Amino acid sequence: MTDRSHGIAPAELPDDDLRRELAHLHETRHDTVLGGSESALHAHTERMLALEEEFLRRFPEDGAPDPRRTRAGSRENAGQPVPGRDLG
Repeated sequence: MTDRSHGIAPAELPDDDLRRELAHLHETRHDTVLGGSESALHAHTERMLALEEEFLRRFPEDGAPDPRRTRAGSRENAGQPVPGRDLG
């Protein structure tokens, strides 16, 4: 028998449900950190990490950083040379 005490396994969730459940966990994170028991925080953390891992596996392009938020992108936006890039 499958243990579903913490919800459906992330790999079994349809895409829309995965996105919705992950968003909900992110919304409830702060309250869990501040007011949840140690076991609630542990369960929340494990579920959140499992959902995030599955999300990034399915949607790697959605998890890629915005180029402007990387060091190279920031330097490029500021007009500074980017180490390792051909300037010519």
